Amino acid sequence: MAKDLKTGDHVKWKSHGGEAHGVIEKKQTSETHIKSHKVAASKDNPQFIVKTKEGKRAAHKPEALTKE
Repeated sequence: MAKDLKTGDHVKWKSHGGEAHGVIEKKQTSETHIKSHKVAASKDNPQFIVKTKEGKRAAHKPEALTKE
């Protein structure tokens, strides 16, 4: 399933508060930062930048996301 993820997909993931929902903004294939958190993404280890319904951004590995 993770291979099928793309920009604009609605996804969910497990969060410390239960289950979170958002939309994939982009596939990240290089190192970046979200606030003070380092996102160690690479071409061999991509992550997805997800925007929550509250407008916050987070990075997740593909296997942590489930398409809704």
